[in-house]
Amino acid sequence: MFRDKPPWWGGDLQTIRNSVVPLRTNALNDGERLEFITRDSTGDRLVGALSMPKGPRHGPLIVLIHGLTGDQESPYMRRSTHFHVARGRRVLRLNLRGAGPSRAVANGFYFGGCVDDIRDVLTGLPPHLTTNGVFAVGFSLGGNILVNVLGQAWAKDLLIGAATVSAPLEPAAAADQLMARRNRLYHRHLMSNMRAEFLHSRAKLSPDEHNAISAASSVRALDDAFTAPRNGYTDVGDYYAKTAGTRFMFDLPIPTLLIHARNDPWIPVDPYETLQAAVAPNAKVLLTQSGGHVGFHERGFKYPRHDRAIDAFLQQYT
Repeated sequence: MFRDKPPWWGGDLQTIRNSVVPLRTNALNDGERLEFITRDSTGDRLVGALSMPKGPRHGPLIVLIHGLTGDQESPYMRRSTHFHVARGRRVLRLNLRGAGPSRAVANGFYFGGCVDDIRDVLTGLPPHLTTNGVFAVGFSLGGNILVNVLGQAWAKDLLIGAATVSAPLEPAAAADQLMARRNRLYHRHLMSNMRAEFLHSRAKLSPDEHNAISAASSVRALDDAFTAPRNGYTDVGDYYAKTAGTRFMFDLPIPTLLIHARNDPWIPVDPYETLQAAVAPNAKVLLTQSGGHVGFHERGFKYPRHDRAIDAFLQQYT
């Protein structure tokens, strides 16, 4: 049974705690910078921060994938890195195309179906880091991107396991919930951050794209006017349908843990309940009553439930 860490009761407070309570440790440095060349014709690169334990090293390399408007410095990325490094694991905090340090070496942007970028990172890892395999963890949008990765034929050759935290497995339903009246402050904040990402100084945008980003009044409108056409989708409906992680849930090629909270204010719980009630050989669902969105701050524990659950899952399957 999940018990909220006082005074962070309920989904909203669980969600915002990441932003208002810093990680109280100096043990995590910036990490070694690694760059990965994308194999498309853009010349873009992706940047990751590699953190190593000071003592003996155990288990697979952990690759963390951030969510929408996140990067290697997002509180949940740093907290999870510290958790795994303390347990002797090497951790790579990946910055998706156009996010964080990747912004300075990429003209493009990540999106819900950027599976080729993840492949380029996984195949570009130095061999000495992958001797014990690679385990990927995706947060929020990064979790849905990761499930899309698992739907590719090459995924089982590059990963030994995976986990998602608060992933929007049905993007259309998640967009609707995010735009609900009760979430208007979240939505306004997210739209401001998305525009800042898209309009950064290195972005190669056409005048029409620039105007579309500036004029969009909602995340759905922004995806319809910019994200979808820029990445080859007909419209926002086509984009959301073709990047929905639910397409792959019942045929995952490797052991995968999917973590979600019933009171997540952003992401509907329905896909998780459906998966939990069905037979999916490689999918294990952890559905808690509370935890908010990428929160899971639990009474009596220093680290969130999702970090501890992933640790237990790793020990079982690796």
